[in-house]
Amino acid sequence: MRAPDFWTGDGRGIAPFLLSPISALYARATERRVAKPGWRAPIPVICCGNATAGGAGKTGLALDIGQRLANRGVAVHFLTRGYGGKLRGPVRVEPGRHDSQAVGDEALLLAAERPTWVASDRAAGARAAIEAGAQVLVMDDGLQNPTLEKDLSFLAVDGSYGFGNGRVIPSGPLREPVANAASRAQAAVLMGNDDHGALAQLPPGMPVLRARTVPGPEAAQLKGQPVFAFCGIANPRKFFTTLSEAGAIIAGRASYADHYPYDAGDLRELLAEADRLRAVPVTTRKDFVRIPPAFRARVTVVTVTLAWDEPAQLEMMLDPLAGRVPVPA
Repeated sequence: MRAPDFWTGDGRGIAPFLLSPISALYARATERRVAKPGWRAPIPVICCGNATAGGAGKTGLALDIGQRLANRGVAVHFLTRGYGGKLRGPVRVEPGRHDSQAVGDEALLLAAERPTWVASDRAAGARAAIEAGAQVLVMDDGLQNPTLEKDLSFLAVDGSYGFGNGRVIPSGPLREPVANAASRAQAAVLMGNDDHGALAQLPPGMPVLRARTVPGPEAAQLKGQPVFAFCGIANPRKFFTTLSEAGAIIAGRASYADHYPYDAGDLRELLAEADRLRAVPVTTRKDFVRIPPAFRARVTVVTVTLAWDEPAQLEMMLDPLAGRVPVPA
C-alpha cells in the first residue's frame, strides 16, 4: 500500500479525526497482544524493530548487527516474518530456489548474507534455527510480536520521516504509541538527521545511537551520469536523495508502493523511459530482487550500508550477548 498523505503533518485533519476510534481499538489490541509472554530461547535474541508501518532501516540494521556478531566468530541466523511472501514457515530461505513472491524481498537480502528463516510464528522459526546451529538470532522486525522473548531490542527511527503525524493506524503510521514501543526497546537507532523531532517523543534518558546510510561503490560510478531512478520502498525520497548526493543526475524518477511486485510490463515501460531519457536505469537492492530475472541485467543497483557516529556504543550493547556464546577456538 501507499501511505496516505494525512499520515504526515500534525494529524489534525478530518481523516485522522474520523478514524481515531478505530485507531484506539487497534492500539488496545496491540497492547493486549504484546503483553502475552513468549518463548524464551536458549540463545540470545536481538530484535531490530520500529514503531511505524513501513521501513525505518530495520533490515539494514539487522544486516549490520549480524556482520558485527559474525566478526566475533558467532553463528548468526536471521529471523523474519517474510512480509510480502506467501510462505508462513518455518522455512529456511534458499535464494536460488525461493523468490520474493515466496518469502518477500527482505528475506532474500538477509539470506544473501547469513542463514535466514521465514516464520509467521517467530518461536517456531527460532526453534528451527537453533536446531540448524544458530548461536544468536537477529530478528528483522518483530517488536510487536510477542511469541519470542527478546534479549535486546532496538527501535529504528527514520530521521527523515520520524513518527509521521504521531497517530496510530489507520489515523497515522504508528503500529502503537511511541512510548509503548520504546518501553520494550533498550535503545533507539536514529537513521540520519532528526528532521521531525522524533527524539523528543522518546522517553527521557532512552539511549540513542546515531547512524546514517552511505551508498556503496556503485554510486561513485554514476557521478555525473544521467540516471532514471525507480523504487518501491517506504520512503522513495531517501533513495533519490542518496543518488543526488552521490553526484548522479536524476533525469527521471518513478516510485511505487512499498514491496511493489514488478512484472514484465512494468519493466518494459521503465526501461523504455530510461532509453528515452538516455539515462541509466537505477534501483535499490531491495527492489532488484523483485524484478523479473530476465530484466535484471539492464538495471544498475545502488547498495547502502550503515555508518555509525559512535560504533563503540553498539559494540558495548552487543558485548553481554556475544559473551554468552561459546566462540570456537
